[in-house]
Amino acid sequence: MEFITKPVNLDKYQGDSLVVGVFEPRKLTEAARRLDEVSNGYLSKLLAQGDMNGKANSTLLLHHVPNINSKRVLLVGLGKEKTFNEKTFAAAVSAAFKALHQTGAKDVCFCLADLIVKKWTIEWRVLQIVLLAQTSIYRFDRLKSTAESKAPVLAKVVIPLEDKTDLPAVESALQQGIATACGMGVAKDLGNLAPNICTPSYLAEQAISMAKTYKLKCTVLEEKDMEKLGMGALLAVSRGSRQPAKLIVLEYRGQEKMEKPVVLVGKGITFDTGGISIKPAPDMDEMKYDMSGAASVLGTLTAVAEMKLPINVVGIIPAAENMPDGQASRPGDVVKTMSGMTVEILNTDAEGRLVLCDALTYAQQQYKPEAVIDIATLTGACVIALGHNATGLFGNDESLIQTLLQAGEQTYDRAWQLPLWDEYQELLDSNFADIANIGGRWGGAVTAACFLSRFTEKCHWAHLDIAGTAWKSGKEKGSTGRPVPLLTEFLAARARQS
Repeated sequence: MEFITKPVNLDKYQGDSLVVGVFEPRKLTEAARRLDEVSNGYLSKLLAQGDMNGKANSTLLLHHVPNINSKRVLLVGLGKEKTFNEKTFAAAVSAAFKALHQTGAKDVCFCLADLIVKKWTIEWRVLQIVLLAQTSIYRFDRLKSTAESKAPVLAKVVIPLEDKTDLPAVESALQQGIATACGMGVAKDLGNLAPNICTPSYLAEQAISMAKTYKLKCTVLEEKDMEKLGMGALLAVSRGSRQPAKLIVLEYRGQEKMEKPVVLVGKGITFDTGGISIKPAPDMDEMKYDMSGAASVLGTLTAVAEMKLPINVVGIIPAAENMPDGQASRPGDVVKTMSGMTVEILNTDAEGRLVLCDALTYAQQQYKPEAVIDIATLTGACVIALGHNATGLFGNDESLIQTLLQAGEQTYDRAWQLPLWDEYQELLDSNFADIANIGGRWGGAVTAACFLSRFTEKCHWAHLDIAGTAWKSGKEKGSTGRPVPLLTEFLAARARQS
């Protein structure tokens, strides 16, 4: 899909469709008012007849509007103006694209970017339009013998520019939106693939291919390499699987080589049975999404490379499959991590923190990073705490945390800070090792983060628990591509400040 911005005389627009908004009750936006004026009150007459009152997310498609050159005019309900906010804006944009895809329109002049959304600038509105437009056309049918539905024909979105002084900001938002959507597509595709296809080796192959495309440096460590490095925790997870573990490293260099990078570490459990501590059978198919942290790292690096950001970023993916067999780790096993710390495995279904702890140690020893952010579908407890709207955020550096929170707000890919207090650390005490891999039933998201914090004491570190936000269940089951928008904005903002 192509996105452009330019000044547009709406009544002269010779395209397939125009989109304008209507507030409740029957109040035209400025763009709609202009069309109404040119069409001699045609829109207001329809509203007065009761065809539409502006109810949120309602749509009304019009053809042959008098004195308007566009083939179609789509009216989109915005709800009450007093309560119009980022949520209702996003819902209206989504409703507009859904309605457009039910037509044969190949292009649209999308006149919702000029709406006032409390506290948000035009850059935010443009970014959301691009992301939501691309989300509306995403399909994953590559594993089906025939496509279930026709691909949308909408190919071009024109965002009219009212104030020419906004041009640099709008073009920057367009660029970031297009790159972010590209990265989200990568993350979604990987997450949606079947686990017999998306194995640790497949992730490594994708990283190698991506390195060739964007001229990155890619290193893939095999199990024998991890053994030499002492990654006993990561290898303990893959012992029960016929799929060998991989440690995948991608380096993007947008600055001078000596500049310290930001390191993204993504959990890459390509399927999680729970191991010997096996999960219940219902919904276990969704455990193919347990590599969503890894997918978000590859997606974010794609966006960064597309934007050519002047920043150094390293992506590290500990990839493994957690399966039960005679070789699998048992509850009660004690393993030695790359850091030298020993871990008592009390539950083999708490495997994500085991692969991450060795990857976090590797990141610090190899790269002396400016900051480390790990991304993982780590705990069901985080879903219980925050549901599916917010990503759980922990860390040892308040400045880093606040920057990530702001990036989430800026992209509407929000996170929420949870505590990382010393009082929780004692729950990880073990009688037989330096630390246990679980802390009991209560505060599971916190104790998981506490576990990771033991391996990140010497760096600026943040942890994103995306268990509730990386995928949707139910009828619309599938990967969401989160938190690629948050991470991309975080890195873009960092690049702007450098």
